[in-house]
Amino acid sequence: MQAPSVGGVMLPRGNGETIRLSRGASLTDFAEKINANPASLVAVMMNLGEMVTATQSVSDETLQLLADEMNYNVQIVSPEEEDRELLESFDIEFGEDEGSEEDLVVRPPVVTVMGHVDHGKTRLLDAIRKTNVIAGEAGGITQHIGAYQVTTEVNGDDRKITFIDTPGHEAFTAMRARGAKSTDIAILVVAANDGVMPQTIEALNHAKAADVPIVVAVNKIDVEGADPTKVRGQLTEYGLVAEEYGGDTMFVDISAKQGLNIDSLLEAVILTADATLDLRANPNQDAQGIAIESRLDRGRGAVATVLVQRGTLRVGDTMVVGDAYGRVRAMLDDNGNNVAEAGPSTPVQVLGLTNVPGAGDNFIVVEEDRTARQIAEKRAARERNAAFAKRTRRVSLEDLDKVLKAGEVQQLNLIIKGDASGSVEALESSLLQLDVGEEVDIRVLHRGVGAVTESDIDLAMGSDAIVIGFNVRAAGRAAQMAEREGVDVRYYSVIYQAIEEIEAALKGMLKPEYEEVELGTAEIREVFKSSKLGNIAGVIIRSGEVRRNAKARLIRDGKVVAENLTIEGLRRFKDDVTEIREGFEGGINLGNFNDIKVDDVIATYELREKPRG
Repeated sequence: MQAPSVGGVMLPRGNGETIRLSRGASLTDFAEKINANPASLVAVMMNLGEMVTATQSVSDETLQLLADEMNYNVQIVSPEEEDRELLESFDIEFGEDEGSEEDLVVRPPVVTVMGHVDHGKTRLLDAIRKTNVIAGEAGGITQHIGAYQVTTEVNGDDRKITFIDTPGHEAFTAMRARGAKSTDIAILVVAANDGVMPQTIEALNHAKAADVPIVVAVNKIDVEGADPTKVRGQLTEYGLVAEEYGGDTMFVDISAKQGLNIDSLLEAVILTADATLDLRANPNQDAQGIAIESRLDRGRGAVATVLVQRGTLRVGDTMVVGDAYGRVRAMLDDNGNNVAEAGPSTPVQVLGLTNVPGAGDNFIVVEEDRTARQIAEKRAARERNAAFAKRTRRVSLEDLDKVLKAGEVQQLNLIIKGDASGSVEALESSLLQLDVGEEVDIRVLHRGVGAVTESDIDLAMGSDAIVIGFNVRAAGRAAQMAEREGVDVRYYSVIYQAIEEIEAALKGMLKPEYEEVELGTAEIREVFKSSKLGNIAGVIIRSGEVRRNAKARLIRDGKVVAENLTIEGLRRFKDDVTEIREGFEGGINLGNFNDIKVDDVIATYELREKPRG
């Protein structure tokens, strides 16, 4: 097969071999894999209509395009696989218990509470923990992800259960899906008076996708109109059949508000775990697990809530969480008490990390600080490359002029700062899913945890971005700078308000859409000739009304013979009028247009701006 030639240089052509590349790889990375000169690949891309530099992170589609041209198969390594390979290079196996069967001990189940907004998820967790979380939440909606451990008695034994408290509004689909991945069992809360709602199905699908058993809590049984039997019937359609109907799903009727049957629900969770899951872990290995939430605390620095999945985490351990690392300076349990160690299924807050990790990042304990730093730096570089590749908008030479034409594509640039990484990620995910047509793009230039800083304002100034502060404010001089430079900084404490406002802003950026509204029709009964005004139509108004200066079209024998006409003159007998209604007669002058005949119909209309849905 003939090798491609660019500028007289012969390039190696593949025979369909597979090349493995990470997300955000550059042409230099590609060239190394096939022993080619990166500059020649830049020339190939130019021939394909893509302007790409040799070291620029490019999108998966661009790599695929180049591979097709060079007759290679390209395989983009998934983030999970990439991370596993990175850890293997340091002789670390993530996600597996070390030792033999004898080393494994029973661990508590990890539970996520899911369900439709307002069906009582937070109140249920509140009843379980016997503390009032709702009072401190803006708008009565859970704004942060936390984790809590409770103890219940089952068959005379004290058993622990760990709850992951995920935000409850539909905006947090991404976080709920991620929460389900670190979960053993899902409690699906359904209000007995409302029954199955759209988000109930959404939550159910997340749990099924994560392959976790479900316990159904039928809440609000004390409310008027409650019908727990109806809920059981509705959920049967989605494959959840109650035990009493011969199925294998436990349904518990509760009232979170009254505290009714909470113990029965906890018992159902333990019984479901015992019956369907083998929940064991080795507590005597280096700790591994997942970050559930993280935030920047003014006094304590980066604080991460982590869930230990195997091993035991101890104060003084060196850990890597995503692209953050550090030595564990202190650990706090869900009540804020200092603890020295945390075993499997135990959630703790960790202090001592270099920066704020992302919610859902995995963590590992390593022996040396140097190893931790290397892993964290490689993860950070990988994420940076992937972000650059995602941010690059592919513009081919053919459509470059189209993109450059003003107004064809408008873009709303955003900078998102929040007090916790879970909330920031959920807000970004929700905003990027807003769909207001192809004319407007939304782009998140930067997101981070902590107060709005001067560098955020600088970035906003350079890119005409709006800064969103979620439960954070602009710090000190940043606020003055924003005011001085006219940077729009918006503050929110409830996520759906932010989403609604940004959606409204996006719709405002769209060019207005107009729709045609028919005003009235007039039938020509007679044509009068005027030396001064040309032909004047003597008409009777057949429908609606005809107004002076309205747009009109002329219809003859059912066909439109003239468009874009204007009603320039309108008369009733000898008087000039602004409108003539249905059933009345009058005279119409169409300006310079004189080709009118008896029995023609003049249809008038106006263009009205169409509200966007």
